[in-house]
Amino acid sequence: MFMSVSAVGVCPGVPVSSRVSTKIQQLLNTLKRPKRPPLSEFFLDDSEEIVEVPQLDPNTPKPEGRQIIPVKGEPLGVVSNWPPALQAALARWGATQAKSPALTALDITGKPLYTLTYGKLWSRSLKLAYTLLNKLGTKAEPVLQPGDRVALVYPNSDPGMFWIAFYGCLLAEVIPVPIEVPLSRQDAGSQQIGFLLGSCGVSLALTSEVCLKGLPKTQNGEIIQFKGWPRMKWVVTDTKYLTKPSKDWQPHIPTANTDTAYIEYKTSKEGTVMGVAVSKISMLTHCQALTQACNYSEGENLVNVLDCKKDMGLWHGVLTSVMNRIHTIAVPYAVMKACPMSWVQRVHIHKARVALVKCRDLHWAMMANKDQKDSNLSSIRMLIVADGANPWSVSSCDAFLNVFQPLGLKPEVFCPCATSPEALTVAIRRPGARGAPLPARAILSMGGLSHGVIRVNTEDKNSALTVQDVGHIMPGALMCIVKPDGSPQLCKTDEIGEIVINSRAGGTMYYGLPGVTKNTFEVIPVNQAGAPIGEVPFTRTGLLGFVGPGSLVFVVGKNEGLLTVSGRRHSADDLVATALAVEPVKTVYRGRIAVFSVTVFYDERIVIVAEQRPDASEEDSFQWMSRVLQAIDSIHQVGLYCLALVPANTLPKTPLGGIQIYETKQNFLDGNLHPCNILMCPHTCVTNMPKPRQKQPVDVGPASMLVGNLVAGKRIAQAIGRELGTVEDQDLIRKHQFLSEALQWRAQTDPDHVLYVLLNAKGVPVCTATCAQLHKRAEKITATLMERGGLNTGDNVVLLYPPGIDLIAAFYGCLYAGVIPVTVRPPHPQNLAATLPTVRMIIDVSKAACILTTQPLMRILRSREAAASVNVKTWPTIIDTDDLPRKRPPQIYKPPTAEMLAYLDFSVSTTGMLTGVKMSHAAVSTLCRSIKLQCELYSSRQIAICLDPYCGLGFVLWCLSSVYSGHQSILIPPMELESSLAVWLSTLSQYKIRDTFCSYSVMELCTKGLGTQTEMLKTRGLNLSCVRSCVVIAEERPRLALSQSFSKLFKDLGLSPRAVSTAFGSRVNLAICLYEQKVRLVERGAPQSIPLMESGTILPGVRVIIVNPETKGPLGDSHLGEIWVNSPHNASGYYTIYGEESLQADHFNTKLSFGDPQTLWARTGYLGFIKRTELLDASGDRHDALFVVGSLDETLELRGLRYHPIDIETSVSRAHRSIAESAVFTWTNLLVVVAELSGSEQEALDLVPLVTNVVLEEHHLIVGVVVIVDPGVIPINSRGEKQRMHLRDSFLADQLDPIYVAYNM
Repeated sequence: MFMSVSAVGVCPGVPVSSRVSTKIQQLLNTLKRPKRPPLSEFFLDDSEEIVEVPQLDPNTPKPEGRQIIPVKGEPLGVVSNWPPALQAALARWGATQAKSPALTALDITGKPLYTLTYGKLWSRSLKLAYTLLNKLGTKAEPVLQPGDRVALVYPNSDPGMFWIAFYGCLLAEVIPVPIEVPLSRQDAGSQQIGFLLGSCGVSLALTSEVCLKGLPKTQNGEIIQFKGWPRMKWVVTDTKYLTKPSKDWQPHIPTANTDTAYIEYKTSKEGTVMGVAVSKISMLTHCQALTQACNYSEGENLVNVLDCKKDMGLWHGVLTSVMNRIHTIAVPYAVMKACPMSWVQRVHIHKARVALVKCRDLHWAMMANKDQKDSNLSSIRMLIVADGANPWSVSSCDAFLNVFQPLGLKPEVFCPCATSPEALTVAIRRPGARGAPLPARAILSMGGLSHGVIRVNTEDKNSALTVQDVGHIMPGALMCIVKPDGSPQLCKTDEIGEIVINSRAGGTMYYGLPGVTKNTFEVIPVNQAGAPIGEVPFTRTGLLGFVGPGSLVFVVGKNEGLLTVSGRRHSADDLVATALAVEPVKTVYRGRIAVFSVTVFYDERIVIVAEQRPDASEEDSFQWMSRVLQAIDSIHQVGLYCLALVPANTLPKTPLGGIQIYETKQNFLDGNLHPCNILMCPHTCVTNMPKPRQKQPVDVGPASMLVGNLVAGKRIAQAIGRELGTVEDQDLIRKHQFLSEALQWRAQTDPDHVLYVLLNAKGVPVCTATCAQLHKRAEKITATLMERGGLNTGDNVVLLYPPGIDLIAAFYGCLYAGVIPVTVRPPHPQNLAATLPTVRMIIDVSKAACILTTQPLMRILRSREAAASVNVKTWPTIIDTDDLPRKRPPQIYKPPTAEMLAYLDFSVSTTGMLTGVKMSHAAVSTLCRSIKLQCELYSSRQIAICLDPYCGLGFVLWCLSSVYSGHQSILIPPMELESSLAVWLSTLSQYKIRDTFCSYSVMELCTKGLGTQTEMLKTRGLNLSCVRSCVVIAEERPRLALSQSFSKLFKDLGLSPRAVSTAFGSRVNLAICLYEQKVRLVERGAPQSIPLMESGTILPGVRVIIVNPETKGPLGDSHLGEIWVNSPHNASGYYTIYGEESLQADHFNTKLSFGDPQTLWARTGYLGFIKRTELLDASGDRHDALFVVGSLDETLELRGLRYHPIDIETSVSRAHRSIAESAVFTWTNLLVVVAELSGSEQEALDLVPLVTNVVLEEHHLIVGVVVIVDPGVIPINSRGEKQRMHLRDSFLADQLDPIYVAYNM
C-alpha cells in the first residue's frame, strides 16, 4: 500500500576541502541523513493477515476455446465523386442544392419551428467563419488562429445554432469542443468540464443570445466564473452579430489530413471529463463508413432523437447527413419529455427512412401510444438503436415491435449498434432483407459471465441474460478481443474481453493528455506467449463482449460499469435491468436507478440508489427493496451492500436525463445523498472478515515467567512516583495526622487566613471562609448532630448540598462529631424523576442515619413531586443547617487510629454501577500530602477549582486539600457556566491564577461556546498567560482532541500550549496521576492508530504496574494490560451492604501470580500501558509514562477481541460533519451505534452507510444497528462521561424517540 521513501541525498558534486569549515561540513552531514525513517517502518499494511481470502470454487468455469483470430470488416468502397473533406460537401450542396432542406427544428410542443436549407447553412457558417477569423481582435493580433480550440455552448433544443457554429468552426479551421450548458456555478457536471477545457486549452466560448441570457451572472451582469473553468471570453453567434465576408475572402478547405477536426467529450468512471480528438481524415472516413454500412442515399429524411453534440447524434445527425444531403428532423429531449410520441409522428409526417433513437424513446412512445392509431411507420428502413448493446434493449425492441407492427413497422429494420467515444462506431447491424430470418440471440449464463466466460444457459431461466447482436464491425476496420485488465492478451473464443479496434475512422487521442492516450489508443495485442501479434496499434473501446457465429459482435457490458466483487465481474447495467424487472412501477420514479461500487474493507461493495415515487408508501418501498435484494442474490449470486431510495428528481442528472453515476457515488460517500429509505446488508455481503479470535486457555506456567522477564528482553512495566520523604516539620505531622486536627490547628495559628472563596455566575464572591470561620461553622454543625441526630460514633451521615462552602463546613462538622460523611449530589429540581432515585439509592446503600442539607433541598425531599418517584415517608432524620444556634460541642472527636474511616466516596460509573469506596484517615492524609508535593501547594498560593465536589479528586480538591496545605481555593460551581460561559476563564485572568482544576465538560463548554469569541474576550482584557497548569480531572482516557482544541483556541488569550494536562484517578485510588508531558508511539495519522496522551505524572509514593487481567502476571514495557496500584493513599475497600469480602479482597489486596508475589496491590479496573520515554525525570533516570486506554468494564467483547467504545466513537464522529456525539454498546452480540444528528433531518439516513463504512474500515466490525437521535439524547454524568448502559437500557425499553433506526442485515 505504501512504498518506502528513500531519502534524498545531497548533490554529489561538493568537494570536501580543508577550507570548508567544520560547521558547514556538519550541516552537509545532517542534510545527508534521512529526515525520517521511510513510511514502511511506521505503517505496514496488514491486510494480508487481516482479510479472510475466500477460497476459489473448484467448479468455477474456465475458458476452453482456442485463441481468437482478429476479425476484419468489409473493405471500404471507393466512390468516384466523394468530397475531399466534409466542408467541401457542405460547399457543394450550398452552391448546387441551396433550396434543399438540411435541418428542421421543433418547438416545445413538437411543431416545426424553422427549417434550415443547405444554402442558409452554408452562408451562415461562412459568415461565422469569417467573423471568427477577422472580426475578433485586430488584424495584427487576431483572437483566434487556425488550430485553436473553441467551446460550443448550445442547448440541445437549439440544433440550428449548433450546426452553424460547428460548421463555421470547421470552415475557419478552428477546433470545436461541444460541451453542455453549465447550469450553476457549483454544478457538478460543469466542474468536470473545467478539466476538459483546461486540458484542451480553451479560452473562447461560442453561444446563442438566448443561451447567454440564461447563464448565471454576477451582480454587475457579467457571466460568473464557473468552478474549475479557465477564464473564458464569450462570443454570441446569432446572425445579426455576424459580418458578411468581403468579396475576395474564401475559406481554406484543404484535403482531409491528420490534423484535429473536432473534440468530443467523454466522462470516465472516475468522473473526469476528457476530450477525444477526431482528425479530419477520421471524420471523413467515419462518414464514409457509416454511409456504406447504413446505405444512406442523397435526399433521404432522417429523424434524430439523440443529442446532436456528441456520439451517434453528431455522427449520423450532423456529419454523415450533410455528407449525403439528408434532411434531418431534430427532436430534442425537452420535446420528448412533453410529448413522447413526437418522434413517431415526425416519421409518419416526413415519411422518414431512418430514425435514430435510444431504448428509452421506444419505451416512452409505446407507453404514450394507447390512443394514437393514425401513425404509419412503413417508411422506415432503419431504426438505429443507439444503446442496443444494453441488457434491457432486447425487451424494449420486442415490446415496441409488438405495438407498432400493426402500424407498418417491419421487424428487420431494427439496427442495434455499439459505439465508444474513443473508437466512434464499433459495429452496427445492417438492415435485413424483407422477410429474411432475424439474427439469433445469445442466451448466456450470468454465473459464467461473472467469471468472464461464455456459457449458454440451459437450466435456470432466471439467471440467464439474453443479448442481441450489434451486427458486424465497420467497413475498413479490424477487431480483436483482449483481456480487460493487465497486458492486452488475446482472449479465447469463449471468453469475454474488451473489444479493441484498428480503423482510420476512430479517435486519435485524448487531447492534451499524452500519458492516458498511450494506454488507450496505442495498444498492441499479445498472444498467449506474450509476444505482440503485429505492429498495428489498436484502440480500446471500453466495451466488453465477444464474437459470435458469423462474426456477429455481441456486447455484454462496459468497462466503466464493471463491478468486481470478490474476484467476480458484474455489469452495472445487468443489475439495473434486474432491479427494473422487480415491478418498480409502484416505487421507482421514471425507472431512475444508479448502480455503483464503493471500496470498503479491501473489496468492492455494490450500492443501488433509486429515485422513489412521491406517492410510494413506506410499505411498498420496503417490499420492493427486499425483493430487489432477493432477485440480485438469486440471479447474480452477489450480495448488495446498500440499497437507498432518494426523493424523486434529486439524483444528479446529465442534460439528457441520464443519471450522473460518479456524482451520485460522490454524494453517497460525502453524506450528501439524503435518502428517504435505506437498507444496509453488510452482514450478508462482507465475506472477507477475519476469523473471530479464539480465547487461549489461561494457565501460568514457567514459560510465562520467562516471557514476562527474560526471553523478550523487555523490562517489567512498572512506574514509581517520587518518594514521599520525611516531613520537615514534626509539629506539622502531629497536627496533620487527622484533617480535623489540621483545621483546628489552622484556626488557632492563622485564624484570619482565607481558605475558600465561592464565586457566582458573575464572578463575584458570594461567600468566603477563613480558617476560624470554617472551624466555628463545623462546631455548630457538630453540636446540632450530637443533640438532634441521636447518632453513634461511626454512623454514616449523608451531606446533600449544592457546590459551596456549606458542604465543606458540614464535612468537618461530621469529622468533629466522629461520624462518617457521605457527599451526595443533590437531585435536580426540574428532573426529580431521573435524579432523585440515585440519591435514594445512595442513602439506602450507605444505611445513612441522618441527612444534613439546606432548607430548599429539605422542602424538595418532602415535596409531592418527590413522592412521585420515591417513598418520602422513610427518609432518615433530615437536619437543615441553614440557621443553626451558636453552640459549641462538649468535645471534638479524635479517632483512636489512622486506619479508621474518614469518609465514604460514592459514585455512579459509566456502566451504571454504584460503587462506594472507604477512605481511611491515613489514606486521606497521604493523598493530600502527595497532591501538595506534586502541585507545590502552600498557604500563600491560590488555585481555582471548577469541578463537581461530590466524589473522587473533585471532592478532595474542593473539601480537603486547602485545609491540609493551607492554600486558598477559589470555588466556581460548574453549573454557573451555563448562565455565564466566561466566568471560569475571567476568574483565572482576574486573580492571576497559576493552577486551576476543571472537568472535561467545563473544557468542552468553553471550547464550543467561547471558541468564536476569543477576539471579544481579548478586548475585555482577558489574559491567561498567568496559568501555569490547567489540570483536567477525569476517570477515563485523556481526551486528546478536546485538550488540543482548547489549547489552540485560547492560545490567543496567552494560554501556554504546555499548560493543559490531565489527571487520572480510579475508584480504588482517587489520584494516581497529576500533570503530564505528552508522548506518541506511532507516526501521527498512521491508519488504524489512536492518538493517546500520557495520563499525568505518577504521584509521590505511588507504584503502578501493568498486569495481565486473566493470568495476573506482570507484563512487559508497552504491553496493554490492567493498571494495578500500590500506595499509602489507596482506598481501604468497597463499602458494600452485604460485605462481599471476596470482591473487596480481589480489588484492594491482590497479589501477582509470579514475579513479586509479596506486595499487595489494588486493581483499578482500567487498561493501559507503561512506556519508557526518552525524557529524564528529576533523579536523572528515564521517565516511565503511564497511558490509560480505557475502563475494563466498558470494553466490548466482539469477535473474540476487546474494543474500547471511545475508539469506535471517535471513528463514528469523524464519519460525517453532522454527527455531534456518538455512543456504542452491544446488544445480543450486535454492535449498536447511537449518533446524535446536529444537521437537518434530511441528513439522518446519510449517516447510516458512512457509520457502517468507517467502523468496518477502521475496526473490522460490522455495525448491527445504527440509531440516529436528536442532540442531547446520549446521557452524560456530572463528570462529562457518557452513560452507555443507561443509553442501552433506554434503547431496549424503546424510550429513545429516535429520528431513524437502521437494522443492518
